[in-house]
Order: sequence, then C-alpha cells, then structure tokens
Amino acid sequence: MKSLNIFYINKTHYKTEHSYHLVDPSPWPILGSFGGFCLTLGGVLFMHKYFGGLNLLLTGLTIICYTMYVWWRDIVREATFEDCHTITVQKGLRLGMLLFIISEIMFFFAFFWAFFNSSIAPVYNIGGVWPPKAISIISTYTVPLTNTFFLLSSGATVSWAHHAILGRNKGQTIVGLIFTLILAIWFTKLQIFEYVNAPFSISDGVYGSCFFLATGFHGFHVFIGTIALFISLIRVILNHFTNTHHFGFEAAIWYWHFVDVVWLFLFVNVYWWSNK
Repeated sequence: MKSLNIFYINKTHYKTEHSYHLVDPSPWPILGSFGGFCLTLGGVLFMHKYFGGLNLLLTGLTIICYTMYVWWRDIVREATFEDCHTITVQKGLRLGMLLFIISEIMFFFAFFWAFFNSSIAPVYNIGGVWPPKAISIISTYTVPLTNTFFLLSSGATVSWAHHAILGRNKGQTIVGLIFTLILAIWFTKLQIFEYVNAPFSISDGVYGSCFFLATGFHGFHVFIGTIALFISLIRVILNHFTNTHHFGFEAAIWYWHFVDVVWLFLFVNVYWWSNK
C-alpha cells in the first residue's frame, strides 16, 4: 500500500508540472486495428465470392463502429468532465486537425489531377474531345446548381452557429446547427437522386470514373461532416461546450468549410467547365 500511495502522490505532482495530457492506456487502438484488418480481408473475400467474406466484412465494420463510439466517448469525457484538454492540448488538437485537412486536400488533388490530365488533352481513344461524344452529361443548372445553393447556405448557417456559441447564445447555436443539418440532408438526397438518374455510370470510361470518384468521395465527406455536426448539436444541448472551450464543434466547422470549398471546385470544373 505504501508504494501505491507514493505512486498516486507522484502522479498528482507530475500532472502539475506541465500542461500536457498524458492519456491512460487504452484498448481501443488495437481493437480498431483488428476491426480494420477484418474489414479489409472480409471485403477482399466478399468481392472474390469466398464463403464467409460478407460475415467477416460486417464483423470488421461493427468492430470499427464500436471502437469509434467508445474512443470518442473517452475523449468527450476527458475534455468535458475531467478537464484534461488544457490550452496547450487544444493547440495540439488544432494543429492535428489542420494537418488532417491538408491530407484531405492532397486526397482530392489526386482526383482533380486525373480529371484535368484527361480533360485538357483528351486522347484519341475517347474521340479527342472532352467530354467524350458518347457521354450524355448532366446539366449544370439543375441538381448541381441547387446543391451548390444548399451547401453554401449551410456554410453560412454553421458560421452563424459558431458566432452564436462565441457570444454565449445557446439558442441561436442550436437553431444554426439545425438549419445546417437540414441543408446537408437535402444536399445528400439530391446527390443520390442525381446518381440514380445519371445517364452514365462509373464504368463509362475515364469521364464516368473521374465524375463518380470525385463527387462520390465528396458526398461521403458530406455524410461524415453531417454526423460530426449532429454530434456537436447533441453536445451543445447537453452543455458540453463553453464559448472558450468547444474545439470538438470547431473541428466539425473547419471540416464543413473544407467540404464547401471542395464542392466549389467540383461544381466549377466537373459540372460547369466540362459542359462548355
């Protein structure tokens, strides 16, 4: 017992020596890695029609979803109830989120590179023109323009919610987030409608591949951002944030603005410029 008491005394004293957060040992990283392994292996087996591939894929997906929930639950507890996220820790989190968004920019840069490489100098295999003559393209001024209005409006409403929380106005923060979520859901619904009624598919040459990969991954990012904002709404209602300590909400806002900017590039280049 004596050594145990000394350990706790030293641990308490150690915490006061710096402003960093030394996390406790956690089983979630290795559990998440196991889930990712099951998901990847199950996906490969399923696509090659091996017995049990689908079950392994679903098992991996379930493990990953569970890991995400319990891991983020621990982070919420550390930030909100244990007050472990000091100013120094928040600076590190902001830097991490910034680097993550930069990596996402590089991710979409690859798709734009493939798009411009094929569109600026179209090869003879597709007729030497862009878009290829056999492709019936989607009109710029229908669903794409409407979705642009929805997504840019959602950027304005989420900024409204951000300024409201800075001004300690919980009611306006909630209203701004609700409007943002409604616009995000409408964007996703129209994107699905566009895919279902598209006159071409992902297998229709390089145009179909570039279109569906770029817009599809953007739609996936919209879905993830919608979940992040929905969780932020719940946390606002539960009083997890203050006007000076709300990085979880702020990170979701940064991510949403990134999604807005990517869509502008997609709309201008993939929908508008390709149709000229």
